Amino acid sequence: MGEDPARIELGRDELRAVTGFAAACARTVLALVERDRPGDGRPRAAVDAAQAFADGAERTRVLRDRAWAAQRAAHDARDAGAAAASEAARAAMAAAGAAFLHPLARATQVRHVLGSAAHAARALELDAGDDPAVGADRIARARDLAGPVVVGVLRRYPPAPGGGGRVGELLRQLDASLRRPPASSGG
Repeated sequence: MGEDPARIELGRDELRAVTGFAAACARTVLALVERDRPGDGRPRAAVDAAQAFADGAERTRVLRDRAWAAQRAAHDARDAGAAAASEAARAAMAAAGAAFLHPLARATQVRHVLGSAAHAARALELDAGDDPAVGADRIARARDLAGPVVVGVLRRYPPAPGGGGRVGELLRQLDASLRRPPASSGG
């Protein structure tokens, strides 16, 4: 048996900032679910719950339940052939799940920080006919949305793990860009 990974100090305000970032990323693609799966309010409910936590609500079972419901919405959308809506629902699930980031120094925890952004980018790619330029643009926008608290939390974790298909690639692109030191203004 391996040793437990190191614990990371993670404050409630930091969890709220990460969750707020994730909710902002997911909110950008909710229209895809609502267009392709009208009447399925589960992804929006998950994003709203994530935002409520980010805004100061307690982290309760309702948040976890809404994350699971958004995951079921993603499966339903996938089964209905609505791939972009499925990824958008996964972004919503990841937003609600961000509130449950664990303070363990494991690369897999990076998915809690950046998963919503990666799924949102993939949703937009799929909606644009699988255009990788659209995903790259969304990743650049997500990079701009991630404030210093989110970047500081991310940098305490090991780099994102391999795997995960195209969503994993997008996640690693965002992870790498956020870990790079800011460009100096020269002088």
